[in-house]
Amino acid sequence: MRSRPFLKIWLSSDPQLLGVVRGALEHLAGTLGLCPSECRSVVLAVDEALANIMRHAYHGRLDKPIELSCRRVYRKISAARDPGLEIVLVDRGAPAKREKMRSRPLDQVRPGGLGLHFIKQSMDIVEYKRVGSANQLRLVKFANPKAQGQGA
Repeated sequence: MRSRPFLKIWLSSDPQLLGVVRGALEHLAGTLGLCPSECRSVVLAVDEALANIMRHAYHGRLDKPIELSCRRVYRKISAARDPGLEIVLVDRGAPAKREKMRSRPLDQVRPGGLGLHFIKQSMDIVEYKRVGSANQLRLVKFANPKAQGQGA
């Protein structure tokens, strides 16, 4: 049984709100036990994902709804349970075209096209699916027990 979200944010697709979300998520991830570098990874991934929703799903419209929900999750490794943060983003924009959901080659030096690469590199789990008329992106980051004691 999945736990209920402990934080839910409804925001419009206005890029000016990205800073607010970044600040909230960085503090939340730290509160849940992620080290500073893991917190930055979460913030980077969610920021990129929201920017992609705003740009591609909503085509730059500033008034469309995005739902962000967070819950604590655990990864069981042997006898230990690593805490983590699950973030689910839901929008009702245009469905993502799977054939376009890939990063450009890293050896091509030019701006843009690396958002999906950053998301996949930053998070432990990245899952996209279309549910009815909604796009749902699930991102999960687990705390690294080795990094906890080092203040990475």
